[in-house]
Amino acid sequence: MNLKAPYNEVASTWPESGRHILASHDEDSVIVYQAYRPAIGRYAASNQHFGGEYSFSRMSWIKPNFLWMMYRSGWGRKEGQEVTLAVTIPRTLFDEILAIAVPSTFEASRYRDANDWKEALATSEVRLQWDPDHAPDGAPQQRRAIQLGLRGDILRRYAEREVIRIEDISGFVAEQREFLKDRDKLLVPVESTYRPLREGAAENIALDSFEPFAAP
Repeated sequence: MNLKAPYNEVASTWPESGRHILASHDEDSVIVYQAYRPAIGRYAASNQHFGGEYSFSRMSWIKPNFLWMMYRSGWGRKEGQEVTLAVTIPRTLFDEILAIAVPSTFEASRYRDANDWKEALATSEVRLQWDPDHAPDGAPQQRRAIQLGLRGDILRRYAEREVIRIEDISGFVAEQREFLKDRDKLLVPVESTYRPLREGAAENIALDSFEPFAAP
């Protein structure tokens, strides 16, 4: 599922603006990305679950968009984010995460008042953020990218009980960051717009619709 293709080829199929989830996915699973210091990342890849020095008491953020992860980790060069993990999880779990997510900032259209939102935020196991997506060189885009903070039981399910596969892709990241100034050579995971199958999930995260361009 985690196929690679030239950046220019893949990016031409993405929407230019709006709230969209770009992800490598199939009918049953979705890949999300995280970056950690070597002790945590290598333990997870070796044992196929998170543990060791990993903290279950802190919120853990997942990103389905590879380039958004690269922006946050500086292409694996930021301290404490040297190991990039591609984590495959069930589509049903990812859709559940989207369905129960609470935005990290107050939205008047969704909540009666700020106190109502604060109460929902305090009790939710998933926090939602929409941020500007970024090009390979870090330039901000009009399109928004999603990241999701997990804690509590949903984090345990993600990190231990329902994870399908954890792959250390740090080598691939190191290879591709050499081509940031030559996008004709840059490879990225093949990602397309993702629509959750769970009823109400797309509405909960205010996901925009997008029809990919179809050649005649």
